[in-house]
Amino acid sequence: MAGSPTGLRERKKQQTREALTRTALELFAERGYDETTLAEIAEAAGVSTRTIFAYFPSKEDILFANTQAMCDALTRALVERPAGTDALTALREFILASAHEKTDLDQRLGQVIAGDATLASHKRARISQLEEALGAAIADDLGVGPDDLRPQVAAASLTAAFEVLEKQGSGRSRAPTTEEIVAAIDPIISFVRAGLQAFPGQAG
Repeated sequence: MAGSPTGLRERKKQQTREALTRTALELFAERGYDETTLAEIAEAAGVSTRTIFAYFPSKEDILFANTQAMCDALTRALVERPAGTDALTALREFILASAHEKTDLDQRLGQVIAGDATLASHKRARISQLEEALGAAIADDLGVGPDDLRPQVAAASLTAAFEVLEKQGSGRSRAPTTEEIVAAIDPIISFVRAGLQAFPGQAG
């Protein structure tokens, strides 16, 4: 049975969005972010500039499209984690599962962003939204409310630590191996676990 018109339309829109994103990111990596115009992206993708704005509010939103997708996917993984799986375990599993999705293009774009203080700052702001999702998931594990300091401090520590790791890896010419990722993230997660155990809860 043929797909519904609505389903076909949505699939076509998704394909167009992915093609636009891929074309723009390749141009950013090749020419630089500031040096690439929306008109050049539209021409390379075979669409009009107006079509771009139907999918993305700005050029920067295209640059960070994959970052936003990662944030959304991690948020879902935390919310939908199986019973008995705590937030830190779900985070670790997500990082290891998604690490292999990074490509050479991702590495090159990471260098473009790291080399521009404004873009690096804007990426940090976008990733900071994960603090809220992590904090909520950890609070749920602890059985405490959102005002408890422990999940807030743990979430802030995690995002700060991973930001440092990403900055250190921005100059790499290749994606890290699974062993390198494990060696980097396991001490951080262990540190946060220990901190949660040592940090006294707030009086109700």
